[in-house]
Amino acid sequence: MVRTVIFDMDGVLIDTEPLHRHAFFTQFAELGIQVSTAEYATFLGQSTRNVFQHLQRQFRLNQDVETLLLRKRALFNEAFDTDATLDLLPGARTLLDDLRQHSVPLALASSASKATIGRVFARFELAPYFGSAVVSGEDFPRSKPDPAIFLRAAELAGAPPANCVVIEDSENGVAAAKAAGMYCIGYASPHSTGQHLDRADRVIQHFSELSAADFAS
Repeated sequence: MVRTVIFDMDGVLIDTEPLHRHAFFTQFAELGIQVSTAEYATFLGQSTRNVFQHLQRQFRLNQDVETLLLRKRALFNEAFDTDATLDLLPGARTLLDDLRQHSVPLALASSASKATIGRVFARFELAPYFGSAVVSGEDFPRSKPDPAIFLRAAELAGAPPANCVVIEDSENGVAAAKAAGMYCIGYASPHSTGQHLDRADRVIQHFSELSAADFAS
């Protein structure tokens, strides 16, 4: 049996987290609110909508969530479009090619918006790897660690949750994968420091540690 592999995007396939962080903290300054580094770390793996729903309640912000979300997205898009150094994380393309060549089914479940996923897919030509099995966190009322996004990805891939393997770099993402009843590989990259991946079934430091053979069982 070949197991379906469900990838997170930010921090797994591409390190857009510094761009998200820049956009968020630029906006926090505009709003005049103080968000600690520790609190910000708890947002990783959550959708931007859920983050602003939380912040709106916490700081009693006057702006509606949609306005806040659109401003953050504009800041992110500007940073994304002007960063010529941005690329897939080391070994990601090699692993994707290996999985595709061995007919391992792939899906993507990202807390990012559909617009951001589309931007990343267009720039790095990722659509051929995932087909229609792409899920955005903006379609769900609750973010990871809620398992709904992974269960939907498994449904689109036509795979039972027990036959899926999730690759995640955040504590919230690992918790969501386990709540969905899926095997989880924690990706402890240099870009995910501070995230506790101890609930993952396996932890890797680099994609060179994985190959298509790992998903045939």
